[in-house]
Amino acid sequence: MRAARILLIVLVVLGGLFVAADRIAVSVAEDKAAERAQQTQGLSSKPDISIKGFPFLTQVASDKLDDVRITAHDIQAGTGTERLRIDSFTADLRGVTLSGNYQRAVADTADGSAFITYADLSAAAPPGVTVAYGGANKDGKGKVRVTGTVTGVPVLGTVKRSVTSVVSVENGNTVRLHADVIPGVGSIPGLDKLIRDKIDFTRSLVGLPTGIKVQSVVTTPSGISVAASGTNVVLAG
Repeated sequence: MRAARILLIVLVVLGGLFVAADRIAVSVAEDKAAERAQQTQGLSSKPDISIKGFPFLTQVASDKLDDVRITAHDIQAGTGTERLRIDSFTADLRGVTLSGNYQRAVADTADGSAFITYADLSAAAPPGVTVAYGGANKDGKGKVRVTGTVTGVPVLGTVKRSVTSVVSVENGNTVRLHADVIPGVGSIPGLDKLIRDKIDFTRSLVGLPTGIKVQSVVTTPSGISVAASGTNVVLAG
């Protein structure tokens, strides 16, 4: 019985050491993966990466992680005048295959969401255009209020309009704002188009991980939430 107790104590100690080593290994791996993701995805800061599942060491031995969660902030999508800041992005990646001496990581599938504030939408809008929450329609769906000033309008000179616009997604990587109706255009030829050319606009979300496609968008009082998913999503590489 004494030998059995000693053996049990040894097994418990060894098990504890294995768990400790496993947790240390996963912590180091998360930090290195965050550094690699920042470099390859062009992020302004390191994302938070959490590797799920236990034990981690056996997952590494098979070169495939069951579940990885990534959270990134301050992502710059697009370039130049069409630059759009994404406030935050979160994704759950499943079946992450490691290769190239752990320099490359690709997920079988991923689901995520991005959040864009109205301040960032306004900053990315055409000059003189601002975007704010426009309330909910009769179906309960949120819309945005876009305000813009158009100069050089025949007869009127300068026209300022505030409209309710619908936010939608196009081609899996673009957010589109389109006004329902332009008020007060009257019978002035071309005025509707002049105003729409100013306040209807699109912006690409090119800063998201490769393989992620934008699926839908929900308008909230504090900004727009964009749902995304994809296959063969590149976390690093």
